[in-house]
Amino acid sequence: MPKLTDRQAAFLHEEPNVAVVAALREEGTPHLTVVWVDWDGEHVVLNLNNFRAKLEHLRRDPRVSVLVLDRNDPYRWVAIEGKVAEITTEGAYEHIVRQAGVYFGRDDYVLQEGEERILVKIEPERVEGDRVE
Repeated sequence: MPKLTDRQAAFLHEEPNVAVVAALREEGTPHLTVVWVDWDGEHVVLNLNNFRAKLEHLRRDPRVSVLVLDRNDPYRWVAIEGKVAEITTEGAYEHIVRQAGVYFGRDDYVLQEGEERILVKIEPERVEGDRVE
């Protein structure tokens, strides 16, 4: 399993950069969405809610691509291809509160009515990047 460099890990974990996630629809076409992204030392971590179509796509087909773009320089990026290793609700709310701190500078997150937070952990199989080595 490829590992991210320390700089790539910080790019995902410490900086408020967004990711474009590609999951596969049932007929095989890509479903692209912009999401917050994180790194737990072993997996790319997405924090989704139970309303999103991409969650069902990832449950059906674990293959996924994640392109993380520098918020200030889109020519600085990291691309990760891999497979979903785990989908869980455990720790998801606490994680989204931490993510709100990274992305918005605040330590709270208010759930919508009926919303449940879900962590999707992705095991990298291929990592490449430009100017984030």
